[in-house]
Amino acid sequence: MTTKVNILNVYYSLGTIADQPDFDAGSDAEALYNAMKGFGSDKEAILDLITSRSNAQRQEIRAAYKSQYGKDLIDDLKYELTGKFERLIVGLMRPPAYHDAKEIKDAIKGAGTDEKCLIEILTSRTNEQIHNLVAAYKDAYGRDLEEDVIGDTSGHFKKMLIVLLQGTREEDDVVSEDLVEQDDLYDAGEAQWGTDEAKFIMLLGNRSVTHLQLVFDEYQNIAEKSIEDSIKSELSGDFERLMLAVVQCIRSKPMYFAKRLYKSMKGLGTADNTLIRIMVSRSEIDMLDIRECFRLRYEKSLYNMIQDDTSGEYKRTLLNLCGGDDDIAGEFFPEAAQIAYKMWEISAMTKVQLRGTVRPYQNFDPASDAQALRKAMKGFGTDEDTIIDIVTHRSNAQRQEIRQTFKSLLGRELMADLKSELSKNLERLILGLMMTPAEFDAKMMKKAMEGAGTDEHSLIEILVTRSNQEIQEMCSAYQNAYKKSLEDAIASDTSGQFKRILISLAQGAREEGPVDMARALEDAQVLADACNADSGDMEDKFMSILCTRSFPHLRRVFQEFVRCSNKDFEQIIKKEMSGDFKNAMFAIVRSVKNQPSYFADRLYKAMKGLGTDDRALIRIMVSRSEIDLFNIRKEFKETHDATLHEFIQGDTSGDYRKTLLIICGGED
Repeated sequence: MTTKVNILNVYYSLGTIADQPDFDAGSDAEALYNAMKGFGSDKEAILDLITSRSNAQRQEIRAAYKSQYGKDLIDDLKYELTGKFERLIVGLMRPPAYHDAKEIKDAIKGAGTDEKCLIEILTSRTNEQIHNLVAAYKDAYGRDLEEDVIGDTSGHFKKMLIVLLQGTREEDDVVSEDLVEQDDLYDAGEAQWGTDEAKFIMLLGNRSVTHLQLVFDEYQNIAEKSIEDSIKSELSGDFERLMLAVVQCIRSKPMYFAKRLYKSMKGLGTADNTLIRIMVSRSEIDMLDIRECFRLRYEKSLYNMIQDDTSGEYKRTLLNLCGGDDDIAGEFFPEAAQIAYKMWEISAMTKVQLRGTVRPYQNFDPASDAQALRKAMKGFGTDEDTIIDIVTHRSNAQRQEIRQTFKSLLGRELMADLKSELSKNLERLILGLMMTPAEFDAKMMKKAMEGAGTDEHSLIEILVTRSNQEIQEMCSAYQNAYKKSLEDAIASDTSGQFKRILISLAQGAREEGPVDMARALEDAQVLADACNADSGDMEDKFMSILCTRSFPHLRRVFQEFVRCSNKDFEQIIKKEMSGDFKNAMFAIVRSVKNQPSYFADRLYKAMKGLGTDDRALIRIMVSRSEIDLFNIRKEFKETHDATLHEFIQGDTSGDYRKTLLIICGGED
């Protein structure tokens, strides 16, 4: 039965560009003509005028310009302006369908194809926009868009693009209720990948947005994993990227564009074509929502990222289109509130299968390994390759057996021998792998607090991400190694609220057991009420809940906090707290939301820019290698559009790099 349904929490997408009141096309045409007359051009006058008019008004200006001066405005702008600024201004002057048509044409002309551009445009446009695009392409280039796409693509990727080009998706208020369960993506996906892609293409290319959102929820219930995770595990290449983009646009177009914008500006260099295309095409549709989603996901405003990554009139134009800086805001727009609530709901429901990259060696013989290690270190020179091969291909439990066997067979301390034979980062990495996890964490805590300064980020990372058992074992190892309690060491090396939060976490006493929804709602309300209290009381309330409740419980708390307050929890921390206490609160929230993503971000920061934070790199690679390093790799690639393997390869060298790459476990 196909029915029309009332969609809860209906929101209205918001652009940053609207019609200019008291608009006069002739006057604007004259102003642009004067700005380009004579020697040079008044670029500020051009950008200020064009970014303060809607696209419909720009078309009237273009017509008036031709009528008054017998010249084409776009041709004159191309002549007067240059580079990225020219592309941006000219893009704003084209009708939306013709701008999309130009982008598609550029994406498929020449030797290579810009598949990401095709994916972005065809997955994110409405039926009407698709129909207008096809007509504009025919009008502008005298060619059939479908035929050009067929000629430039292949396989399932081509088939899905052709389906999307038909612009036949059911309308958003139509839900085929009887088909929600029949549209069993689980059967088409997990059970039959490789044989039933056609069903997947048909469903994702034609069903309404609302219908598919319900289908995705049903898939989550059946498979206990998200549809995105299934696509990532079963597909590859351009077809994988296309299907992920379809799903992301079904879930939230503003969030999809926020991710695209972030990837266009992060790291070295800027993908200006992507940046221009999105800023132009979304400025009158949902730029405010995109800004909110950007801040929600990346803890930084789109405005500030544009400001840091661009320059000159190009920057000024982009900032005008962006429309404002959200780092001063705290409350959500309606769409962003819905996305935040849904993100926490998915986080609470998803059962993530954590995977390490280092596993027990099948034909393990500790005596043989001990003898091989001794031989590698005996005599003149050291056989680093043998040491690396054995240590990186044994689990930590097996390494402890090797240590014991080395001492009983040879009467020597393996750790001491390794320390005398190796040096620098390779020594620190190999010794870290040979320690028990508790010994290693204890040593990392000691290193973070010794000397003149304190490495607060290391303290936070370890105490926030370890389980109760891991913290208790670390405390015992710290006492045994340094004859002092970890709590006393923290108390003597830190102060204030930061000291209190670290000592609280060092108890290893987080609650465990099933989530009590009534208590989660109560905690959410306590946190929402605390936002209106004085700063000291707010920090106490936040600490008492965030440091003691289980992660599954906190996921529900953060979800309900959005409903209680309509506020961004992370933005509250950012605005109302400061210093290391704020950093610790952030780390807890990030770990609760997605711990592999938190570690991926820590690894990225350890290697980006000039210099490498080798201590952080070694700490994370060693401590997560048998727990969730595979998941961390996937999050790294998803967020940073580059693989962890590539970063390590480019940022390290020699045997140190070789060891890290083996632990990393693959290139993704």
